Amino acid sequence: MVERASPLGSEFRPGSYGDFADRVGVTISEASKGTIVEARAWPGHENALAARLSNVCRLRLAALPGYGATNSDGSCAFNIGPGRFLVSAADEALAGELMASIPDETGTVTDLSHGRTVLSLDGAEVEWVLAKLFALDFSLAAFPLRAGRATAHHDLSVQIQRRGEKRFELYVFRSFARAFAKTLRRASEDVGYTIR
Repeated sequence: MVERASPLGSEFRPGSYGDFADRVGVTISEASKGTIVEARAWPGHENALAARLSNVCRLRLAALPGYGATNSDGSCAFNIGPGRFLVSAADEALAGELMASIPDETGTVTDLSHGRTVLSLDGAEVEWVLAKLFALDFSLAAFPLRAGRATAHHDLSVQIQRRGEKRFELYVFRSFARAFAKTLRRASEDVGYTIR
């Protein structure tokens, strides 16, 4: 895989920042993804698309609101709207495999790999930090493991997936990634944060 230049710039330097006298509340990092695609089903073909995605990505996906799945190699997919799924993986070849495997009568696959950046946020205070930015309930009961949500911060579209009990991945437009990373840093200052 060819390493892409990070859009986060020189200000996104490893280290600990904010009020971390007691402990670091969150860790912020850029997640490396070789493939990021949006797959969209034509009306009535939602289950067929979910089945195709499940087969190619080797995971169990259902066409249910917010539903998500991951597999052992880190590939993941989650529902971001009616008949719409966001799929990501480290493997760059997956985008082409998905495009070749989804019949035209089932839906479409759009490669977003060069247009999105994924920020990973984890730590004891991750729900507190995210709740400052998004009008969502980030508790485990309301936002279960592997589930995803499509939302926005002001006018910036963000897709969020819960990847662990205290870990989330946020997909943002690459051109807004640097500004959004600064927003995450400001929201994390009161709990202390580490950039990795």
